Amino acid sequence: MEEKELKALVSLLDEEDENILGHVEQKIRSLGDRIIPVLEKEWERNLNPVVQERIENIIHSLQFENLKEKLTEWSEEEEPELLDGLFLVAKYQYPDLEYQLLTDKLNDIYLDTWLLFKDNMHYYDQIRTLNSIFFNKYKFSGNTKNFHSPTNSFINAVLESGKGNPILLCSIYMIVANRLNIPLYGVNLPNLFILMYKNKQTEFYLNVFNRGLIFREEDIDNYLENIHVPKKPEYYQPCTNKDIIKRVLRNLIMAFESLEDQEKTEEIRELLQIFMPLPGL
Repeated sequence: MEEKELKALVSLLDEEDENILGHVEQKIRSLGDRIIPVLEKEWERNLNPVVQERIENIIHSLQFENLKEKLTEWSEEEEPELLDGLFLVAKYQYPDLEYQLLTDKLNDIYLDTWLLFKDNMHYYDQIRTLNSIFFNKYKFSGNTKNFHSPTNSFINAVLESGKGNPILLCSIYMIVANRLNIPLYGVNLPNLFILMYKNKQTEFYLNVFNRGLIFREEDIDNYLENIHVPKKPEYYQPCTNKDIIKRVLRNLIMAFESLEDQEKTEEIRELLQIFMPLPGL
């Protein structure tokens, strides 16, 4: 379809007949996200608020379908990259987000830490150095004042503000640490997400939400006892990147529910459903 035909099709969005309008919208959606630039230009040109709203709805539905496809592809990889998954989640709220923006900010943290690293550095010193850069230079901290805000679950927003929830702070910390060859992994605890340092020589845990506090297995025992939750093996061992993204999506569901945003709540449920096996499989 030529651009003239596309523009003519989009111009029919001011149609009042519901049947005709339905056919027009269906035809536009069938063209996929390549028509989005044309829709955006029409939105700027058209001063009719009804038409603008229809255009906004179509653009969002096209972007959402594209996001579902990309996240499905990511979920089907054997060992998908965490940053890629976090980027896709952020694209839900920020569809124009550029991947380069994330890598640039992460590279800054990585390089500042790498410059302070020394050969054969003890693992505690590695953690202390990364903590200093992460918490003192870049001022990352837990968003305790607005803990349930959706922005706490979007990596670009957390990189920009320096404030986030436990899982996003841990994720950013872990991505930087892994680039520095520090063996950190995510651990899913009830109501808390932490990191585990694990190699052949030693194992210990980090609470990034509490400024990188180091603790041991018995501290997890005490935590579970205090919240009256029985011990499970998965509370002490690394989880997968897919587990991390699933938890990020669950956090978003709770965040949008708290805002009583039913539409976004249901759409995030759709994204989470990508990771849920079908009954009987």
